[in-house]
Amino acid sequence: MKASWASNMVARPDKRALKAVLIDLSGTLHIDDTAVPGAQEALKKLRNASVTVKFVTNTTKESKRNLLERLHRLNFDVQENEIFTSLSAARSLIEQKNHRPLLLVEDSALEDFNGIDTSEPNAVVIGLAPEHFNYQTLNKAFRMILDGAPLIAIHKARYYKRKDGLALGPGPFVTGLEYATDRKASVVGKPEKTFFMQALSDLGCSPSEAVMIGDDARDDIGGAQNAGMLGILVRSGELTFLPSRLNSRHACRCFVCTH
Repeated sequence: MKASWASNMVARPDKRALKAVLIDLSGTLHIDDTAVPGAQEALKKLRNASVTVKFVTNTTKESKRNLLERLHRLNFDVQENEIFTSLSAARSLIEQKNHRPLLLVEDSALEDFNGIDTSEPNAVVIGLAPEHFNYQTLNKAFRMILDGAPLIAIHKARYYKRKDGLALGPGPFVTGLEYATDRKASVVGKPEKTFFMQALSDLGCSPSEAVMIGDDARDDIGGAQNAGMLGILVRSGELTFLPSRLNSRHACRCFVCTH
């Protein structure tokens, strides 16, 4: 990804008024502890435009505080109140429903659930948690769901990009629990329309006045388009399977930026 995506976006080839830009993080601005080439320059250029910027991410590997520290180490100009995560969306749902969750997330993400009662859990909340995806824990979740506990997926990404290549996301594990229990999960992160509407809720604009920049044709671009936004797909992170994931319906309303 080079700085050209910022220039292309500000030019708005579709001529619609633009008030806000939502930007994915992992795979778009950085991959693990490495910035995507040109990303800092692109973000600086975007900051000079008359738009509000918000960063939206499905990451469940770390808390918002840890994520912010990572971005600062990579020299990204990002403020905490500009980040909206699927963990935040999951916490909101848990509080609304008064759930006591069994939290299947990485230990580094648990601080985003501080204050949530997890005693005698009555709901299963699952994100990306490789250290907890073992038979004993998944079987506990399976039995809870059979007994009536709701299954809440923080997101259902099939895979994500690491420095050593693609890796399984939480989606296959969520789908396994759905299959075993014959129950459907409630999904709170991208590509759900509610997630994008929550991200826009404090920006004072409608979906038609916003664009989404991301590297995932399904979760970033497809989700944003379903919410009424324009999508800009950057070829930096998850595009290994681009031809099969970017169908004609998405392609007609999506601009693709290459390296």
